[in-house]
Amino acid sequence: MKHRAITAFLAASALLLILAAGCTATTEEKTDPGAPSPADEAYVKGLAGYADANYRVAEERFAEAYALYADAPDKARAARDAMFRANRTVMEYTLDTEAAEAALREKVPGITDEQIADWLENRAQKIVSENETLYFYDVAGNYLYAHVDEMRKQNERNLDFDYIGRYAWSEEQPERSGPYVNPVHYAGVERLEVPYEMLPTTGMLKIWFPLPVETDSQRNVTVTNLSCPDYIVAGPVTSGGIGYVYYEIPAGAVNGNLVLSADIAFTAHEQIFDDIDPAKVGEYNTSDPEYLLYTVSERNIEITGAVREKAKEIVGNETNPHLQAQMIYYHIIETYPYSHVPHGSLDAREPKVAESTHMFETGHGDCGTQSMLFSAFCRSLGIPARAIGGYQMTIAEAPGTHFWAEYYLPGYGWVPNDPTIAEAADWVVIPDEKRSAFKEYYATNLDPARLIIQKNVDAPMDPALPEDAAIFRLVRQYPAIVSDTADYDLDLFWTEYFSVSLAAVD
Repeated sequence: MKHRAITAFLAASALLLILAAGCTATTEEKTDPGAPSPADEAYVKGLAGYADANYRVAEERFAEAYALYADAPDKARAARDAMFRANRTVMEYTLDTEAAEAALREKVPGITDEQIADWLENRAQKIVSENETLYFYDVAGNYLYAHVDEMRKQNERNLDFDYIGRYAWSEEQPERSGPYVNPVHYAGVERLEVPYEMLPTTGMLKIWFPLPVETDSQRNVTVTNLSCPDYIVAGPVTSGGIGYVYYEIPAGAVNGNLVLSADIAFTAHEQIFDDIDPAKVGEYNTSDPEYLLYTVSERNIEITGAVREKAKEIVGNETNPHLQAQMIYYHIIETYPYSHVPHGSLDAREPKVAESTHMFETGHGDCGTQSMLFSAFCRSLGIPARAIGGYQMTIAEAPGTHFWAEYYLPGYGWVPNDPTIAEAADWVVIPDEKRSAFKEYYATNLDPARLIIQKNVDAPMDPALPEDAAIFRLVRQYPAIVSDTADYDLDLFWTEYFSVSLAAVD
């Protein structure tokens, strides 16, 4: 009853706001200026449907409102974006119970009914829409990640671990005067090419295009041959918290395929922090702006009371920040099995759930959530930490999207770790001593096969992403696109038209 009352209140409040803003009246409406238009009614029904977890119905009502708001561009755009968000909320949950059970039986031969029931009831990622439980599309793949013995037995991954472990197991000991060694020079091209027929015909295309950013380990960043220089409004930015260039391109100015590209180059360094002496870790300057930035909650790194208590439980009586961070690192890789995550839903869903909180509550997650929960645990203890975003060339030569983590130690700097790459050693059959050495390497070191785009998951840009736009805010491994006139979700569907090619050069 309480939920229904809240829903009714929200719907009524939304209707009052719509009426207060004014609306286009028909002849009949002029006799009753307080009556909502059919478009307003559809929009309010969409809000009520969403609040009642009827996401598919909400999408339909918002779509109806969008069509009816033909003569009210601002309201039409709000309805369209609400339609996009409703779709994003539920789109990754493609399986009903019967389909989820079938997927598990197909991918996990010999799985029992009891195992299926336990997974679907207690561990699988799911959402309820229209009173129907829907399961995440990779419900079966995530089962295998959580049951590594089954994964190893099937040997489906075919990972070349000699290649993956080429840095962790290297017997070469480079001479060094600091933690940044073994420079690798990379050059390549980032490219977005969208077919002409997929472009809106009017309005402005606002595009935040990702670029490499200068860090302690990624240096000598260059960006050349940027496309469409006449439409660059900000950037290129290759310093600070995130790399990008911002475009505003009139849709009418595009006469063929939309092509944006940039030639990029940088030098990546292997990071070696395996000689940290806990006794030599200095004291934090708790008034430093960077300390304050990386020890508080953010949109996707959230310090809750439960997270704080769990962090204290993990570290026990240990007070040294380096040893605390190491205990958290091993807790992450030993407690939270890797799984694919419904990032689109988490990013769009209202009320918002932080990625770190999603993993903390569900018990498993991917590179992003693992790095973000690591950061949340550290931050809750007063250890600055962040989740780094970009691409890795660790598993294969071709760049793959990835996140990892860093924590800050006075006297040493930002110390890297990669819980997800470390956990990958559990997916294959290798000697235990090699598996342990691999995890130990990635506890305080990092290979140079990386492209860094953002120093933290929620790094801001200028201009900022519009607050009211339906746009993926979590990462900038792909361009972010906003259009006021497009009738389909550009930001969602254009990712398939973006590519990054890189090669190590002399």
